[in-house]
This record gives sequence, structure tokens and C-alpha cells, in this order.
Amino acid sequence: MEANLIKKYQPKYNIIWRDDKNYFFVGITKEDFPQVFWTHQTKELKIKNLKLKIDYLGPFVEGTALKKTLRILRRIFPYYTIKKHPQGLCPWCHLKLCPGPNPDKKEYKKNINNLISVLKGKKQSVLKNLKKDMKKASDSEAFEKAGKIRDQIFVLEKVLANAKVLNKTKEIDITNWSKIEEKLAQILKTKLRINRIEAYDVSNIQGKEATGSMVTFIRGFPEKNFYRKFKIRTPHHFLKKGNSYKNKMKSGGGPNDIAMLKEILKRRLDHPEWTYPDLILTDGGKAQLNAALATRDKQQETRNIKVVSLAKKENRLYIENQKNPLFLKKLPREIFNLILQLRDEAHRFAISYHHKLRQRYLIRE
Repeated sequence: MEANLIKKYQPKYNIIWRDDKNYFFVGITKEDFPQVFWTHQTKELKIKNLKLKIDYLGPFVEGTALKKTLRILRRIFPYYTIKKHPQGLCPWCHLKLCPGPNPDKKEYKKNINNLISVLKGKKQSVLKNLKKDMKKASDSEAFEKAGKIRDQIFVLEKVLANAKVLNKTKEIDITNWSKIEEKLAQILKTKLRINRIEAYDVSNIQGKEATGSMVTFIRGFPEKNFYRKFKIRTPHHFLKKGNSYKNKMKSGGGPNDIAMLKEILKRRLDHPEWTYPDLILTDGGKAQLNAALATRDKQQETRNIKVVSLAKKENRLYIENQKNPLFLKKLPREIFNLILQLRDEAHRFAISYHHKLRQRYLIRE
């Protein structure tokens, strides 16, 4: 809470958490030959006492994915990362990642515009325009230029086909979130505000190295400062539903996801200093919903938290005090996207932690 308030109000003397380190932006300077860079900040960049006007694209959640994407795009659309290029060729020029000391101004601006379009998600539009330019160059017998554009198209198509380029955060401003919150409240049949949502998931292999995840979204944005991961403490043999692995199919044995979920929620709700959510989303069906409600109701101060559970099969959403589940595909598109984003992020976070524990387990074995 302190970090969020500091970032919101920007107090003059408390500078520890004033910069928003949760998200990344791509900055593009407004000049004849724009520079491209990534940053946490969205303030004016000072270079040699000169203030440059900058356009920012973002925010982007994954810094690693953003940097990798910029490296790949630089191969397709070379750009400057410095104010003044030396008179000769620089090391980036030899790698064909820099337009050189004397680039064509019109071509450079075109490359920057294509780069911006890709980062904004207009990848197919860029491809279509490049193919038109290639045909035009070929028809006018500018074969060298056509070959260069062809290489750009090849690399860009390869990137789009084989790489998850970027996960840009949903651009949900306060006005949009108010509309989403209103629709969400109608679905949940509540008059309480829904701003903070927590989603939970469990990951394990037959109960071994079982882990749980908690991800937090505030006003539709993932807030990674409030993510938590849990290593299941309940002994493995207490998590078995059936008598043995061989009888699993007959007796309904296997890892007890309900017991794990209860443990995770209990441990989370024992930490009021983390700030309680307005809504909890669990992965599962009616059983997981009931387990979450039973755990929630053990404490008086947590009984106002709304609880829903999403069943993977047919994406049915179970809501407390509602007899029949709702099909996610029949809900408003904003709610559909929000719920799936929460579920997928909780699953990703649980899987990543589980893989780390499995690797340690295998090394010990």
C-alpha cells in the first residue's frame, strides 16, 4: 500500500518507490533520426542538458520479453540508440543493427513507423505494407531494394510464427475500469467495490513437490509486488484421496487439490497486512468454490470477500450463492478477458515455481 501511494502521489522527499518498476515502456525520441530505448520512467530524457520530446509505448509487463523483442526488431528495422553516430561505421553497423552514419531519412522514418506499429500489435498491417513495397520495387526493377524488403518480411514472419513477442498490459484506465467493475458487480450480485482481485492455482505431479500461486490484479492490472508462491506443507501421504497409486483410477485417488487449496487460502488469509482482496478466483469447480468459502468464513474480517471458481471444462464460472454456473463465453467480453487473464497468470506463476522445485528434487534423487 505504501509503495502504491508513493507512486500515485509522488511525494517530494520519499524517493525509494517513486519510480514505477512494475512496468516497462519503449521510448522513441521526436527528432529527425529518432532514438529507441526501453525504460521504467516516462519523464523527459536529458542528454547533454538538452530535453528531448519523447513518445512512450506501453506499459509492457515482461521486461525480458520486451528486450528480446527489441533485439529481434532491430534486425528487421535498424535504429539508433544514441544521439550522435560516429563518422565511420560502429560495431552495430557491422552487425547490421544500425542504419549507419548517413542513412536515408525517409527510409529511417519508415522503419521507425513499422517498429511502432509492431509494438502496438499491428503486425499483420506491417507485413501487408512491406509486401506491397516489395512488389512495387520489383516492378520498377529495383531488385536490390526488393531483396532487402524480402529479407525483412522473412524475418518478421518467422518471429510472428515462432515467438511470443510481447505481452502488453491491457490499457484499462480509470473510466474503463469503472465500467468493468460495474458489470462485474452485476454478475456477482454485490454492491461492494471490486478493485483488488486475487487468483489461485495449484501445481503438482501426484502430490509431489506441490506448489500454489497467488496473483493479484488491481483495477485490471497485474501487481507483481503482491504475487505470492506457496510450497505445500501438508505431507504427501495426507494429500492422497485413494489408498494407493495403483488403485487411483478405481478409488478416485491422486493428489487432493481441495486440501492444497484450503492450505494455501488459510495461509494467505492469516496475513491481513498483505491487504485482503475484494474478490478471490480459484481454479476448479463447485468443490473448489465450497472449499474456498469454508476457509474464508473461518475469520469474521474476511467474510465479505466474494469468491468465484472457474472450471476448465467449458469455462464455467461458479459463483457463491448462485445455484447454476455461468458460461464464460456468454459474459461480456471485458469480463471474459479479465477472468481468463487472471486464471492464465495464476497457472503460469504456479507452473514456474513447481518446475524449480522439481529440478531441485531431481538433482537430489
